[in-house]
Amino acid sequence: MVETHGKLTSEGVELAWRKISGAGPTVLWLGGFASDMTGTKAQALADWAQSTGRSFLRFDYFGHGASGGEFKDGTITRWRADALAVIDELTEGPVVLAGSSMGGWIACLAALSRPERVKAMMLIAPAADFTEKLMKPGIPPQGHAALARDGVWTRPSRYDEGGYPITRALLEDGARWQILGSPVAIKVPVRILQGGVDPDVPWAHALHLAVALEGEDVVYSMIKDGDHRLSRPQDIARLIQTVEEVL
Repeated sequence: MVETHGKLTSEGVELAWRKISGAGPTVLWLGGFASDMTGTKAQALADWAQSTGRSFLRFDYFGHGASGGEFKDGTITRWRADALAVIDELTEGPVVLAGSSMGGWIACLAALSRPERVKAMMLIAPAADFTEKLMKPGIPPQGHAALARDGVWTRPSRYDEGGYPITRALLEDGARWQILGSPVAIKVPVRILQGGVDPDVPWAHALHLAVALEGEDVVYSMIKDGDHRLSRPQDIARLIQTVEEVL
């Protein structure tokens, strides 16, 4: 099957996307913070879709990968809007959201906004509310000083030696989209894969989301020796098996 690609204009900025047309609900990949659609898990799902004749769609958020915009100008509001634009403009019928890390939070926000479209969700280390609950508590005094002075702080990262710019706007905006303080009104089947030694999203944080979801068909699976990325061959096999399950 042929993978097509193009650009979708969302709020004046072009978002890059790639799509494999096939059978069944469209599996929509929602990547993580500062990740792009060429990552290991997204590519593995594209290969799976090609070999099984399934429909699969991936894209880059504003400021990510091949899409327009500056990463430092991104917010949860903006990335949520990107996901909704992709659902509305590039898919028809039911969708299954596959969200990794920040993409798990974006998937929840999209499902809450488009309940009639989302059939199921498969989440990997879902980082709901991460700006307020995971990122903000780890900012050192010098980081808070930089945010107060400049509105931006470069956060060191094990995934990028240059670090990531964290802005005051991102933190303030993220606080407005928190979902974990009360039951989360998502009732579709949800599968969560979580690494037990994930240094970025603790297993208890993802479990908190699993408990908060209102649906009854929720399965939380801990891969005890798994890290944040869950990109080892055995992790990829489990990812594909889980997507097939919710389909």
